[in-house]
Formats: sequence, C-alpha cells, structure tokens
Amino acid sequence: MDSQTETHALRVKRLIYRASYTGMKETDLLLGQFARRFLETLDERQLDEFEALLDAGDPNILDWVKGDGRPPETLDGRVLELIKKFNKDISF
Repeated sequence: MDSQTETHALRVKRLIYRASYTGMKETDLLLGQFARRFLETLDERQLDEFEALLDAGDPNILDWVKGDGRPPETLDGRVLELIKKFNKDISF
C-alpha cells in the first residue's frame, strides 16, 4: 500500500506486525516490543526511518544496536538511537 494513501494508524499496525515477525527471534522481540511501545508516537518521517531499518535486515540491525557495526548515514538517525536506548532499558 502506498504510504501516502495509508492512514497513520494503519501504517503503525502494519509496521508493528512486520517488526514482530522479522525472521530472527532476537530482532522479533526487540523490534516488536519497540514498535508496540513507540510507533504511535512517531511522525511519518520517523516511520519512514523505521521502515528503512526493517529493510536493512536483522543481522545489520542487531550489529548496529549492539554497537558492533556502523549503519549507513541514511539509517543512523533518531529512530535507531531510540531503539538502542530501548535495548539498553529492557532485558530479555
């Protein structure tokens, strides 16, 4: 669905689902919980950032969150910082 025609609420629901079923259990837990807690508060640009992160793939996301790798500049924004902080604040 085109993000211009998709309502904010529907987009959030779709991204929560997508974040909860990424393919790797670690990222499912991290991103799914993050999405349920924070996506409703993000603006459209931040949702774009989150969706771009999901497109980058689980191994990359985990490396960036853990600090084991550097994300591309286009993905190294506010949303990734929020996910890193969230990861530090939770324990699995």
